[in-house]
Amino acid sequence: MRKITPNIGIVNALIRITCGFTLLAWGTSKLVKRPLSNTPLIVVMMGAMKVAEGITRFCPLTYLFEEKMTEMTNGNNNEFDELINQS
Repeated sequence: MRKITPNIGIVNALIRITCGFTLLAWGTSKLVKRPLSNTPLIVVMMGAMKVAEGITRFCPLTYLFEEKMTEMTNGNNNEFDELINQS
């Protein structure tokens, strides 16, 4: 298991925190008005996720993208070798 290290910069983290708090504020204000609506709840969860990414400076999607890119550049395409007809 790999250690989780920060994979986004400080400016990117600050932007994520700002956008996350904005989404949280908008979503909670809409939930006060109509508490049974699903859309503001989803926005609140997305905002909370962005705030958490900014605080920890770790983005799971960036991590997966970087992992896939290093796998493709190192030539570890064994899964595609099986699809090619060797005859």
